[in-house]
Amino acid sequence: MATSSGADNKTNPAKVIDSHLHVWASPEEAAGKYPYFPGQEPTLRGDLDFLLQSLEEAGVDGALIVQPINHKFDHSLVTSVLKKYPNKFVGCCLANPAEDGSGLKHLEELILKDGYRAVRFNPYLWSSGEKMTNDIGKALFSKAGELGVPVGFMCMKGLNLHISEIQELCTEFPSTVVLLDHLSFCKPPTNDEESFAFSELLKLSKFPQVYIKFSALFRVSRMPFPYQDLASLLSQVVSSFGASRVMWGSDFPYVVPECGYKGGKEAVLSIANQVPLSSSELEWIMGKTVMQLFQGQWVP
Repeated sequence: MATSSGADNKTNPAKVIDSHLHVWASPEEAAGKYPYFPGQEPTLRGDLDFLLQSLEEAGVDGALIVQPINHKFDHSLVTSVLKKYPNKFVGCCLANPAEDGSGLKHLEELILKDGYRAVRFNPYLWSSGEKMTNDIGKALFSKAGELGVPVGFMCMKGLNLHISEIQELCTEFPSTVVLLDHLSFCKPPTNDEESFAFSELLKLSKFPQVYIKFSALFRVSRMPFPYQDLASLLSQVVSSFGASRVMWGSDFPYVVPECGYKGGKEAVLSIANQVPLSSSELEWIMGKTVMQLFQGQWVP
């Protein structure tokens, strides 16, 4: 058996899985079954055919699809994609922190009925003045842990604004796995405030349930493709968290006008080579980490 397993490893290269991308309706689909949320009409192409073509061209085997703001809480388009390609995609739904608590029931339905396996917390969807640690936020975060579903945080306006909320939720609900999107939007530090944010990100490694997405590199780099200034950040993140808690993500389709989808993948490989990371560490970041989180998907 050992010999056979070794042979399989040689013939089956490690899978490459994108931990963060979006898909939304084409204009034709939006005019029919899958309308955009008013005011959130996309300016980029992000339909399923374009996504599948991009994955194939880049040699990417599968992905975690994050519900896009273009459809807000209407998950029907992404759900249709998950049902059509159950072995290629996993779904991350969008939490609805409505004050009436209706989002909790919606979350359960998306997970238990529609098969979503992660949920995104967008802090800017909470009512003005409310935090993700309010009663609704804690109920959603706790329910995610109870159902074995990771919570992804999008700290688009800066980790400093949300670090205390993330720390509180991780402390109070240690069984809920956390994914920090796009390095928590920490850019290579140029001042004390940015240095503090990045150091706080590294300190989150003390919570064993926290994972980092090395994703949307074009959003966090201060340099053009291939974003070489991120090598130091990746090195420190891997030192603090270990490669088995780090995963790459493209942020398709937003990455396409920046460097192309394939370029987004190649940038990670280039940065990893600069660090340098071992081949084993790179395998974790390029697919094994996200495959371990969502076991039963993307089976070799």
